[in-house]
Amino acid sequence: MTARGESTPVAPAPIVILISGRGSNMRVIAEAAANGSLPVKVAAVVSDRADAAGLAVAAALQIPTASLSPRDFADRPAYDEALAKLVEGFAPRLVVLAGFMRILTPRFIGPFTGRILNIHPSLLPRHRGLHTHRRALEAGDAIHGASVHFVTEELDGGPVIIQASLEVGAQDDESSLSARVQQLEHIIYVQAIDWLVRGRLRWDGNAASLDGKALREPIMAAST
Repeated sequence: MTARGESTPVAPAPIVILISGRGSNMRVIAEAAANGSLPVKVAAVVSDRADAAGLAVAAALQIPTASLSPRDFADRPAYDEALAKLVEGFAPRLVVLAGFMRILTPRFIGPFTGRILNIHPSLLPRHRGLHTHRRALEAGDAIHGASVHFVTEELDGGPVIIQASLEVGAQDDESSLSARVQQLEHIIYVQAIDWLVRGRLRWDGNAASLDGKALREPIMAAST
């Protein structure tokens, strides 16, 4: 994995982070931004749930927050259109999905094509969707992990940028495996964001490239 911090310094890029829950990855990203190790400014944290615990975390970090409930809209496209307008109001260079538990429609994805990243707790394309740790255990997977990918209209199907893996232990249950994978998420998500805002990672016609070379396979971070 290419080390961070070797590139030419850049002005902090505005990003918006979308969450639905505790915001573990959001906190790591925000803290990296605050200490200068990640060249971004978190312009806002937005949630589909007003009671999301991560909103309080963001507020404590003095980050603007907003919530938009899908219950207030007639259907998913209407909600996504309103969400896109809300996010666009913060003029982000990048939209970061960090535990945002809604499937986004083209109404949202369209305006931000090539500028939306997601972290997924599996080694894509294996275990798309929900309950990935449970499914990995039920399948008897020896290796599990996390992936960062560009978001497209295909659920968890956009180009994968970077992955990290670990060995599933005989003692692992769904909770312990989730906690172990989350530590990997914190590392690779910051790395992918850093690459993108420094201009090293690019969206090239429904594909990803790093340092001018097409990513035919994801970059693999260190295994544990």
